[in-house]
Order: sequence, then C-alpha cells, then structure tokens
Amino acid sequence: MEQRPFGGTGLTVSVVGLGAGQVGEADVTEAEAAALLGTALDLGVTLVDTALSYGTSEERIGRHLRHRRHDFVLSSKGGSGVPGYEDWSPEAVRAGIEQTLRRTRSERVDVFFLHSCPLEVLQRGDLQDTLDDAAAQGLIGIAGYSGDNEALAFAAASGRFGAIECSVNVADRWNLHHVVGRHPELGVIAKRPVANAPWRFAERPTGHYAELYWERLRALDLDPGPLGWTELALRFTAYAPGVHTAIVGTASPDHLRSNLEAAAHGPLPADVLARLDAAWDRVGGDWESST
Repeated sequence: MEQRPFGGTGLTVSVVGLGAGQVGEADVTEAEAAALLGTALDLGVTLVDTALSYGTSEERIGRHLRHRRHDFVLSSKGGSGVPGYEDWSPEAVRAGIEQTLRRTRSERVDVFFLHSCPLEVLQRGDLQDTLDDAAAQGLIGIAGYSGDNEALAFAAASGRFGAIECSVNVADRWNLHHVVGRHPELGVIAKRPVANAPWRFAERPTGHYAELYWERLRALDLDPGPLGWTELALRFTAYAPGVHTAIVGTASPDHLRSNLEAAAHGPLPADVLARLDAAWDRVGGDWESST
C-alpha cells in the first residue's frame, strides 16, 4: 500500500489507516479483534487510530499488536472522560496519556490528540503545555488536535500542534476548504471518509449518526456511477489535497481489504472530481463540518 510522509512530523503513514473504534465494541469478540488488527498490518496499514473513549480498543491493540509495535504509527485521543479528573484539565490530559500507554503496552504514543476539545479550552493554552511536557519526556511523539470547524482552524494556525484529525468527505468539505493543506507541516488524518455510508438507507435514518450526511447527499444529488459509493467516497478523501491518511472503521477484515483495494485505484478522474465540485458549489458552500 502507498505510504506517505505525515506532514513534517518525520513519521510515515499508509494512504488508508485503521480507525479502531469498532475494535473496542462489546459485540466484537476478542478473536475478531485480533484477526482485524493482524490483517490490517499484514495488508500494509501503518496507522492505527484509537481513543480513550473507544471501549476496549486500546487494550486490544496492546494485547494483539504489542509484538508488532514498531510496524505501525499509533495515534490516540483524550482530554476528557478520565475517571477522577476534571474534563479538559492538564491532569486529565496527563492521566489519559498514561492510561493509553498502559492499555496499549507502549513506551510512547506516536500521536496524541486532544479529542474534540472546545475552542475556549484551546485558547487557554495549558493543555498544549501539558502535551509539550509529555513530548519532552518521551511519552508522546507528536501533539495533535482532533476536531472540526473553527476550533480546528484555531488549533492548526496556533503552532502548538504537529498533527490534526478532522472530517473530510464528499458531503463534508469545510475543513478541507478552510484548514487542510494551509499548514503543510501538519500531519493530517481524515476521518469519516465514507461519510458514515448513508447510502445504506433508502429512507431518512432519523436519529442515526448518518442522518446529516444522508440529507446532504440528497441535496447534492450525486450519482456514484460505475465506481459505487464506497469507492467514490474513499478515493475522494484519501487523495484530497493535504490529506495524508484516511481512516476507515470496521470490524471486518474483508471490509477493510475491499477498502484498501478501492483506494489502490488512486485519485479520482478529473471529470469525476469536477462533477463533485460543481454539486458542492451549487448547494454545499456554507455547510460547516459535522461534529
């Protein structure tokens, strides 16, 4: 699989990474998690993205990939939801990093993101100081921010982070147009590359996390053509200017394999991109990113 420099971080990542949220879900067995994680690395995936809030994801990464820890870039996210600590406090960030290290059985987290940290908290600067201290001590490699819209723009322009993670897909372009690529030193992970696959639903999936993107695709009036929705969406995101890796979330090795095969077809043809751009310019120009 194609490997790319991760901005100016000195790391290298695969064009498609593994979003390991589903790895930690209760209905995924230990054997299924082990199979997925091992298959991902066997297929050339070199970025595994997790978070403190993803169930047992970090523990399973530690159990099943400890012996291959040097084969991939590990990114995780935190800052809130740490028992015994106030959300968005320096103590919570530090405790989250230490928890990730224990759970993943790692000596260092390659990238640690503040996970959807509010703009007003970012503006304080104390959490960035905590990340700097952790980096100086070798606990993390790169300090990152994961989020969208104005908070992402602030983080990217602040000079306090080495990486960002944000939503980028055919129905979600605010970050792509306003942030991604404007700071080439930043490593960029694109999340939600297939827009939560809203094409699965014939009718509005009310209350489902795919509902907003379902509405947007209807408004954009897009036709995926012979590529099909998944390949169209994944190739759009993985080869968007400024994106270094697009993370796909799945619990199925076969699903992961099909995504990697789709991405291997490379950038979308110019005429297809032009059609997607025209649809966006017609109705989507002022849509903010989904959060």
